[in-house]
Amino acid sequence: MTLSGLAELQRELTVANTNDGLAAARTRGHVGGRPPKLTPDQAALAQPPYDAREETVQQITAIFGCPRSTVYGHLDKATTILRRPKKTTVKKS
Repeated sequence: MTLSGLAELQRELTVANTNDGLAAARTRGHVGGRPPKLTPDQAALAQPPYDAREETVQQITAIFGCPRSTVYGHLDKATTILRRPKKTTVKKS
């Protein structure tokens, strides 16, 4: 057996053991990964003002105290279009 074959075998064993450990943890109820910054309720509150162009993503991030990438990650992809808010015009008399 060559050295590369031995390294490949060792990697396969490591991957198999890792997958077995993750599966065992899931059966015990453990969920891996970092918890989401926004709750589902917060994400649902962020969607309507953005869709109606009432608030920008920057304003939504200020409300929830999270980065823009987090807000974009929680916005509904089907209805979200990257855009600027509606411009309000002031009529001059």
